[in-house]
Amino acid sequence: MKPVSEMSRAELGAFVQEHLRARGVDVVLSGGACVSIYSQNRYESMDLDMVHTSLMRPGRRLILEVMTELGFIEEGRHFRHGETDLLIEFPAGPPAVGGEPVRDIEERREATGVLKIISPTDCMKDRLAGYYHWNDMQCLDQAILVAAANEIDMRELARWSRAEGRLEEFSKIRMRLENKA
Repeated sequence: MKPVSEMSRAELGAFVQEHLRARGVDVVLSGGACVSIYSQNRYESMDLDMVHTSLMRPGRRLILEVMTELGFIEEGRHFRHGETDLLIEFPAGPPAVGGEPVRDIEERREATGVLKIISPTDCMKDRLAGYYHWNDMQCLDQAILVAAANEIDMRELARWSRAEGRLEEFSKIRMRLENKA
């Protein structure tokens, strides 16, 4: 087994997910770590958000048990491992972007197992939600990084942006993306 110190974000995520799945806990990677993965680390998030895929959350005790077996220590809402600066967090699920559930969960084979991760399009929605609702320019920059490096369903983003009441803002973002292409 590859040492934790040598694992990429995706490999660490797959490693943790494999052990959780073996105990009946299904999670998907969401948040900034997805931006890191989809942008080939042009943006670097230092935490991995593992979101429960159902409303039925496993008890914190089970997660603590599995994470402790893997060498992690609970610190507040995060789990830390002595061999990496990356933190693991378990936000409540199921995964959603804005007012809608995540539509596409991808599975990527990594050296440490299978990583369940939201799609690049849903990753972009996640970042755009931060921009739309909090005017967070870093989120907009991250969405653009994801779009630059991945195939994105622009029609789906337009539909979602309309549902979020932000179609006009998305139209400007789309023009910006098309001008960079």
